[in-house]
Amino acid sequence: MKKESSAQSGEIVKKRFIAGAVCPRCSEMDRIINYHKDGKNYRECVACGFKDEIRLQSAPTELSTRVNKDTEDEVHEEPVKFIQPTSSRKK
Repeated sequence: MKKESSAQSGEIVKKRFIAGAVCPRCSEMDRIINYHKDGKNYRECVACGFKDEIRLQSAPTELSTRVNKDTEDEVHEEPVKFIQPTSSRKK
């Protein structure tokens, strides 16, 4: 983890490596650092110098699957009546 002081505000910026992250420009793995500065999140590649602001999105909606469906959509059990076939053999 790197620490860098901002000349303008005097606050210390903690830069952290993101494990497994791949740079969108140079495709190098494990070269991306993440830091928070002036109320915004940034990512930066230490290999090629790529810099980008991370815009956090709201939580994605969960996909509808058979596991998380509402119970209203379930098929309710109904009793089944078995009927014995009549023997209609001709002799």
